[in-house]
Amino acid sequence: MLEGQSSALRIMQPRQIARELALLSLSQFSNNRGKETPALEEMMFAAVKMLQTEAIESLEVASAQLQRGSDRLLESETVAPNIASSRAMVKESIELTQTAINRLGSAMEFPEMLHQCRDQKSVQDYALELISRVSQNRQPIDSLLSRAMVNWQLDRIARVDRDILRIAVAEILYVNLNERIAINEAVELAKRYSGEQEYRFINGVLRRVVTLLKEERSEQG
Repeated sequence: MLEGQSSALRIMQPRQIARELALLSLSQFSNNRGKETPALEEMMFAAVKMLQTEAIESLEVASAQLQRGSDRLLESETVAPNIASSRAMVKESIELTQTAINRLGSAMEFPEMLHQCRDQKSVQDYALELISRVSQNRQPIDSLLSRAMVNWQLDRIARVDRDILRIAVAEILYVNLNERIAINEAVELAKRYSGEQEYRFINGVLRRVVTLLKEERSEQG
C-alpha cells in the first residue's frame, strides 16, 4: 500500500491531477515548443514510464546498498562503528525499497485515477499550461529558487524535488495561484513522491520564496 494512503483510489480535483501529471511528464515535454500538443494518453504514458524507471533505479541502488551493508556486517561483526555504519546502509536500502514500491503503486494507480476524472480536458489543459510556464520561464524561476535556498544548490537536489519547486513557483508567479495553496499543494506532491525530509525542505524553500517576493514588491512599491 502506498504511504499515507488507504487502499481506496484517491479522490482528486482536476487541477490536483493535472499538477501531478505535469510533474511526472515535465522532463519529457518541457521542450515541446513548436511541436504538436501531446495527447492526454501520451502524457499519461510518459508519467507512468517515468515512475517505473525511477522505481527500477531505486531498487538497483537499494540492492547495492543492502549488499554493501551485509558484506560489512560479515567482515566486522565485533567492531561497533562498522556495525552502526552497516545498519545505516541496511536502513537506507529499506527506505529506498519502500520508495520504489510507492513509485510502482503510483504507476499502477495513476491511469485509473485519470480515467475516472470527469473533466479530462481541464486536466490536460492545466498540465500543459504548467509545463509551458516552467519551460518558458525556467531562468527566472530557477534564479528565484536559488536565492531562496540556504546552503543548497538547485542542481544538486533530486529531479522530482526540483520540479515540484519549479511548478509551485510557476503557479505563484504566472498562474496567480494563492501562495498558501501553492505551497500546500507542493508539500502534498513531495509527501507522495519524496520523503519527510524532502517535503519539509520544499516547504521551507517555498516560504522563503514568498518572503523574497514580498520584499521585492515592498521595494518596488
